[in-house]
Amino acid sequence: MARVHRYRVTVEWTGNSGTGTSAYKAYERSHTISAGGKPPIPGSSDPQFRGDPARWNPEELLVASLSACHKLWYLHLCATSGVVVTSYIDHAEGEMEETPDRGGHFRRVVLRPQVTITTASDPAKARALHAEAHAQCFIANSMNFPVEHEPQIRIL
Repeated sequence: MARVHRYRVTVEWTGNSGTGTSAYKAYERSHTISAGGKPPIPGSSDPQFRGDPARWNPEELLVASLSACHKLWYLHLCATSGVVVTSYIDHAEGEMEETPDRGGHFRRVVLRPQVTITTASDPAKARALHAEAHAQCFIANSMNFPVEHEPQIRIL
C-alpha cells in the first residue's frame, strides 16, 4: 500500500501598499512562506514581474527544490553504495519561457553538481548514481519538463 505524505505551508501576502490591488502597479508582490515553526522565507515575484530582487521567487524555489531533492537522494545512494562524498555543491539553472497568452512554463532545469569523493571511492559509480538519484527524486518525478544533469566528479 502506498504511503501518502502531506506538506502544509502558509503563504501570506504582505504587499498591500494601502490600496490593495486597485491597480497593477498599486501593490507589492511580497509574501512570506512559513511552515510549522520554521524560519519564514521572504518571497516575491521575479523582478521581471515587478518583484523584489532581494526576496525568493517561486521559480528560484522550484529550481532549488529540484536541486535539493537530487542531492538528498544522491548522498543517500552514495552512502549505501560505498561512495564517500566529502563535498557537494550544485549550480542549478532553470529556463522558463513566457508564452503569448501571458502564461508560461519551464522548458528545463539543469543540475550541475560538483561532487568530491575520496580516493577509495569508484568515480564511475559516483557518476552513475546521479541517474539513479534522478529516478528516485520525488520532485523530479513530478515535473513535466526535462531535468538534466551535468555532474563533475573530483577525487581528493
